[in-house]
Amino acid sequence: MSDEHRMYELEYPSPAVGEGAPAGPTLIIAMQGYADAGHAVEGSAQHLKAALESRTVATFNNDELIDYRSRRPVVTLHQHEISNIDDLELDMRVLRDTEGKPFLLLSGPEPDLRWEAFSEAVADLVERFDVAETICLYAAPMGAPHTRPLVVSAHGNARNLVGSMFTFDGMVSIPGSAAILIERELHKRGRSVAGYTAHVPHYVAASPYPHAMFQLLQSVEDSAKLKFPLRSLEQDMAKVSRQLAEQTAESEEIAQVVQALEEHYDSEMEEYRQRNPEAMMPGEAQVPTGDEISEAFENFLAAIEDRDRDRVGTQELPLASDERQRLSDHYFIDPLKGTDIDETGVEDTDDPDNSLDDDDE
Repeated sequence: MSDEHRMYELEYPSPAVGEGAPAGPTLIIAMQGYADAGHAVEGSAQHLKAALESRTVATFNNDELIDYRSRRPVVTLHQHEISNIDDLELDMRVLRDTEGKPFLLLSGPEPDLRWEAFSEAVADLVERFDVAETICLYAAPMGAPHTRPLVVSAHGNARNLVGSMFTFDGMVSIPGSAAILIERELHKRGRSVAGYTAHVPHYVAASPYPHAMFQLLQSVEDSAKLKFPLRSLEQDMAKVSRQLAEQTAESEEIAQVVQALEEHYDSEMEEYRQRNPEAMMPGEAQVPTGDEISEAFENFLAAIEDRDRDRVGTQELPLASDERQRLSDHYFIDPLKGTDIDETGVEDTDDPDNSLDDDDE
């Protein structure tokens, strides 16, 4: 490919990608612009990049992939002069989870052009970095209530990535996307690939919905054996749930709509359980393996020994998320209401109970 039509540029010197991942790193694809109800896909990528250290591996050429007329960058004027033009960054980065395990993240705007060439280029990078598995993130508006566990459905060619997750029976037709073409190309090359779709209540689809971001990232954690810092999302979930609960309580009509959605959800989940008795239902915790239990117990004993030896006091366990999910149909989620936004995404450890005690008034 000629330089003027080069699809991407590799970073030089190239950062280490596979160190610490004997089986090869996991690639997470979270591109904005398609199937992103509740801003769950874009929000998941932003959370990972803000909370974890990252280095760019490859940068894609916007002039080859982006139609600027349909995705115009924001221009800032200051003192009657152009001071900044936002960059539409479509890149692949290497990050390390909270335990130091590396993984790759492809994020940024979904290409408008050259999907076939783009999917082949991404597949080439997968082979170049010997990626063990690829997981694409999606989020779709569904007729589901906010008061029930959020469903994340899975599809793909790898049993270890789909496992006992919720899956659709039969045939489903959906609009295509660049990420789906990447899935097809990786499948053709015999690479492990899957897609996870968060089922976002349709009445919150236009607002940032942290519950969907949390469930998508937690699903990736479970399948790829990664560890992400998610506590700040749990705090956002609690605050959004309080807003929605207040709005639900204000209208009996809204409460009736939510109740009808609950009845439909419960019926669908019961039928699915009967058809798939071995499946892990939404809201159910994944049963740990014997090795995972053993490792957790060893870590627990080591923590006790460190405490007794160093006399540093007791170790506090992380708080579970507040599951107060009550919402209404025509609700409005204000992400700024009663919150102090943490741009870094790193949890505030000075007050371990602040996710439950924050005053939104």
